[in-house]
Amino acid sequence: MNDTDLLQLSRRERQIMHIVYRLGRATAAQVRDEMDDAPGYSAVRAHLATLERKGHLAHIADGPRYVFHPTVPREDARTSALGKVVSSFFRGSPAKAAVALIEMSDLGEDELDELEALIRKARQEGR
Repeated sequence: MNDTDLLQLSRRERQIMHIVYRLGRATAAQVRDEMDDAPGYSAVRAHLATLERKGHLAHIADGPRYVFHPTVPREDARTSALGKVVSSFFRGSPAKAAVALIEMSDLGEDELDELEALIRKARQEGR
């Protein structure tokens, strides 16, 4: 992936990337079928071509159709996007970002236990 990250994509481009990440690989028709408010087939193809040009997707030919796949693993893209959010909206503080997420969420006991375990582990590791 180049310097462009998921936060710098249009809403429609982000929607397509989420679909391709979820499916692992997809044709334009499959992407369109997964969209709630799908534009025309040609528009989906144009978005896929744009995402490929920006370095987010690549394709392989499967007969007459192209099958698109992400160029960067989802975890790497997520880490990059999350870093930009923390930097842009939380003055670089992961703690402030975590507090905001906790305050806006209705976490269950299991999720709260998981967070407590992660905090304990981070303390033990000196982070």
